[in-house]
Amino acid sequence: MERMNSLAPSTCINHQTDGDVESETVSEAGDIGDRALHTSSDFTPENGVVSIPGDQKLQPSPVALSSISIGKPSAQLVTSRYSNGKGGPEHIKEHDKGLPNILDYVSCMIHLAAFGILGVLTRYLLQKLFGPDGAGVTSDHTILYLDLPSNMVGSFLMGWFGVVFKGHISRVSEHLTIAITTGYLGSLTTFSGWNQKMVELSVAGHWLFSVLGFIIGLFLVGFSIIFGIETAKGFKWLISRLKMRSRTGSCNAEISRKVHSYKRQLAVMAVCLVMLGFLWGLSSTLVRSEFKHGHSGAEPWLACLVGPLGVWIRWFLARLNGRGVGRARLLIWIPFGTLIANVSAACVMSALATVKKSANTWKCDTIVTGIQFGLLGCLSTVSTFASEFNAMRESMQPWRAYAYAMITICVSFCFGILIFCMPVWQMSLA
Repeated sequence: MERMNSLAPSTCINHQTDGDVESETVSEAGDIGDRALHTSSDFTPENGVVSIPGDQKLQPSPVALSSISIGKPSAQLVTSRYSNGKGGPEHIKEHDKGLPNILDYVSCMIHLAAFGILGVLTRYLLQKLFGPDGAGVTSDHTILYLDLPSNMVGSFLMGWFGVVFKGHISRVSEHLTIAITTGYLGSLTTFSGWNQKMVELSVAGHWLFSVLGFIIGLFLVGFSIIFGIETAKGFKWLISRLKMRSRTGSCNAEISRKVHSYKRQLAVMAVCLVMLGFLWGLSSTLVRSEFKHGHSGAEPWLACLVGPLGVWIRWFLARLNGRGVGRARLLIWIPFGTLIANVSAACVMSALATVKKSANTWKCDTIVTGIQFGLLGCLSTVSTFASEFNAMRESMQPWRAYAYAMITICVSFCFGILIFCMPVWQMSLA
């Protein structure tokens, strides 16, 4: 997301170097959590020029620039402080007020939960489609792990809706942007499942398969988001070449579609709430039915019940992206929010795998698998990780992308091995 604190240092009073700005930008390429709710998407500075709806460019006045400070994402530009640089009117008509802050948070969380459940169901369908019961492409015993198709599809779609068309969607609804990228695509992809399969392969003695699984998986995910970005750019170019709408008509239509008013946002929130209630109600009914008959088919529905909690935790952790460590903001280029979400989910995934292995009952297997697939699958993400990886790779310091990938994979894998093998070591010592 393009944000106010991405202004060039030459136009701001804050003394931050180009390298610092780039480090913060790549760290926030995937997600910035609830800080996105305090960001204005209609007024996006580009090289010191502010864009407004209708493709009009305004030069910031000195008064307005004095209210902007790098590193404060909640800072917003006051529209009445801008002039067109040609002596024209300085006041821009403001839109109707949206939801209050608390209701805005609630609405965003409802969006995340509803779209997160859709992401869980899509991931489950892709597992069945490409897994041993379907096409037989993926398996738990090969480097082509079960979640590879969903990670590739999610990364590809992230290139479309999380990179190229993210700004266009934000101009319609900021909540919709968060719901698609953080909610749906973040839940469609999962890092914890990927890590756990590699841990289990290594514990079984297939160390080479485990290493290749990480290398090939990273390559396919990285290629998927690049392919998504390139195809999205091609589609965008094709639409512009076809001239399906006039310039003025397109701008007016874009503004009219914007969900900005209180009533519109309240109506959309009500629709998402109904959808969430339906999904939760259906899932709880099917879970009870499957447990009553002693079937193991309750796993995906239990995952739908607990999945939104993982989405919410990841969304709140994402506010750490672009913050760095301490007041000096050290290592600001590392997205600590995404890193913590992926590593913690991988650790809990390994811990639950040991519980499932020790208990060895169908009821425990069903509950643990549902929590792993839903809660931890939604807490970890590959689509956001891929977006950050790609942004770092295209920056002035591309080595950071591979360093970030190595940190995420190595830390998650090492902790996963320690947790998964601890019961075995305890038994051998006893």
